[in-house]
Amino acid sequence: MRLTTLFTIPRVLRHSDAIGADLPPDEAVVLDAPDTSLRLALAAAAAGDHGPAAELLAATREHAQWERRDTCVSRLARASLHHPGWLDSWLEEDPEDPDAVLVKADQYVCQAWQIRTGARAKHVEADQFRAFHAVLRDSVPVISAAAELNPDDPVPWRVALTQARGIQAPREVFDTYLAEAHARDPHHEGCHVQALQYLCGKWYGSHEEMFAFAERAADQAPPGSRLHALPLQAVVEYLIADEETPDPDPYTPRAEAAVTRAQALSDSYAPGDREAAGFRNHLALVLWSMSRYEEALTAFRSIGVHATTFPWTYFGDARAEFLEARSDTRVELAMKVPFFRPSPRLPATGAPDWERELAPRSVAIASTGPTEVAQAALICGHSLRTAPAGSHHTYVEIVPDQVRGKRAALLLDDPLTSAADNFTTGEDWPALVLHRTPERSSFTLLHRGRKVADHAWETAAPATDHAEATRTAAALARVYGLTDPRPLTHLLRATGDPARHQGQLVAALGLPPLPEGYGGEQEILAGLPGARVLARRGFLAGMRDTMTTKDGVHPETPPTSESHTAGWWILRTLALLVFGAAAVYAWWAPDIGWFRSTVSTAVAVHFAAKLLRALRRRPLSSSPPPAAS
Repeated sequence: MRLTTLFTIPRVLRHSDAIGADLPPDEAVVLDAPDTSLRLALAAAAAGDHGPAAELLAATREHAQWERRDTCVSRLARASLHHPGWLDSWLEEDPEDPDAVLVKADQYVCQAWQIRTGARAKHVEADQFRAFHAVLRDSVPVISAAAELNPDDPVPWRVALTQARGIQAPREVFDTYLAEAHARDPHHEGCHVQALQYLCGKWYGSHEEMFAFAERAADQAPPGSRLHALPLQAVVEYLIADEETPDPDPYTPRAEAAVTRAQALSDSYAPGDREAAGFRNHLALVLWSMSRYEEALTAFRSIGVHATTFPWTYFGDARAEFLEARSDTRVELAMKVPFFRPSPRLPATGAPDWERELAPRSVAIASTGPTEVAQAALICGHSLRTAPAGSHHTYVEIVPDQVRGKRAALLLDDPLTSAADNFTTGEDWPALVLHRTPERSSFTLLHRGRKVADHAWETAAPATDHAEATRTAAALARVYGLTDPRPLTHLLRATGDPARHQGQLVAALGLPPLPEGYGGEQEILAGLPGARVLARRGFLAGMRDTMTTKDGVHPETPPTSESHTAGWWILRTLALLVFGAAAVYAWWAPDIGWFRSTVSTAVAVHFAAKLLRALRRRPLSSSPPPAAS
């Protein structure tokens, strides 16, 4: 185990940056991001206006865009659970509107499942089940009305299939509903997904019945239909089944066939296509669970920023699980690349969309002056730009380095959060790190080198749980000395406009306003009065300067060392090889004690550090480095 660790950790440090470097950063990933028109409808609904939602659904009905209609109805129904006033006023205005009635029908079903939760039946309380079934029974006349008001629409039958599964309807009722859905749209994805859930082993069917249904639907689907990926959803349901898997697994060939079919479907969509996000997330999960990491990385690339709730929510917080699986894929691939082999190059596909438009814009507000930040940031491992923000605060942003520091590869957070974590350690003042993308705005509060609170607003996300928002607001109020955290709680639970809510929170905390240009370009502090660059320093140099310079001083970047002779390089390379081989043998051989193993390893690391430091100080190009003030 020790020898394995000795070889794999250096590989991860060397190659992890290059593998998947074209993936969007974590802060750019948004869960179930809506398109523009749906985003506007959801934002208007949160503000109490049902007009945009009515126009959107009327257009889907008029043009028979049943798949899109299903997506919009589902999102609007979930939004109405947190902001019901707009839907109530819509129904009061026109109680026979087929679109409003359909959203109301789906709202009943969403509310029922919110009561039940997604837990297995054995973990659901009896009171929850009673309330769950009561709401589902109340939904029956509304679902029937939605089907009668628009007879050609398959979406009410998708709602009916979901209701039938929850109410434990017998098989003949399920078959009737499915036949009605097929009569209106034989290839409607939403209806097939709900039917597959009814037929899976955890509900009322079996693995065999579920796979047969999914494969039959995929075989009959027209080219390009997302139903070609329905067997992949069956694979996910099989993987999460709480039962022992026989050896050999009889469903392995069917799972592999489902993956192949889904990969072919994914190839027919453009990278980052929102319409393909659902089955691509299933594909990434299945490939990752099969340890097919190279193919999983390809799937993550094709997903881009569009993570989806399913299937990741089966394992916990959906967005966190997506990011963890993506990170694990990169690590596993890095572990397989020999240390001395060059890191894999990125595919020649051009700059991805997230790099041009969706990369997060980040800035931090430290509650102290620029000189104090400069002294505290000596060993943060990143180059920073600071600018005064009033008399008692400082704006901070990352200045990208030509060559990323090795310590940065060890840090899991984004660069600015990692830097703030470092430069607030041991300090009495906090730093609020802010991120913004077109769909998402967030903050992380760091105080004395630890994360105190964090929060994110997303365009179409529901309001944050009140208890969670209250805890976060109390933490913010405690750090910033506010007596009443209730206004902060209100802001944390706001929905519909992430950028505006983020700015309002900064003002409520008594911090300087966000700098002009934030959210536009990546680096925005250069034009502010008093802006300066704090160049990244090596760990030892940073420690030396911390102990030898006056408070508030960030010394100039140390000059590059003089060039070494060929003999210098040869002698130290030979020493590294000798002591490196001795260390490997010492840890491998059972008869050599830990002391001699540690000494030989320390000497090898010493020579490796000298060589790496000399390599890093060699000029990378003929152009001089940017001057640091």
